[in-house]
Amino acid sequence: MDRRYSTYTVEELRQEIAELKQKVQRAEQLGNVSEYQILERKMQMASAYLINPDDFEKGARYELAGDPGQSFEITYINGVFAWGHRVNLLGQKFEVEEAVPISILGVKQEN
Repeated sequence: MDRRYSTYTVEELRQEIAELKQKVQRAEQLGNVSEYQILERKMQMASAYLINPDDFEKGARYELAGDPGQSFEITYINGVFAWGHRVNLLGQKFEVEEAVPISILGVKQEN
C-alpha cells in the first residue's frame, strides 16, 4: 500500500518528485494525456510537502502556476492546501471557494 506524502522524509519526497518527473515525460512523449495529468497532480502534491505553509499570507493574492491570467486569493491555509478564490485579470473573484496545493502558488501580487 502506498504511503501518504505527509509521512515521507524530505529526501524521500525529492526522490518521489524525480521519479514522477520521469513518468510525466514518458506519458507526454507517448501522448497519454490522462496519465500525464494524473502524474502532474501527484508531483504538485509531493512538492507541496516541501514548502512551508507559513510562507503564505491569509488575504494575499498569488499567481497560479500554469494558469496565466488568474491569481488566487487565500482565505485560509489548512495543511498544504490554500483555500480561497480564483481572481481573473479584471479583478473579479470566482464565487466558488476551492482548495489548491500551495506548490502551485507563485509570486505574491500587490493588490
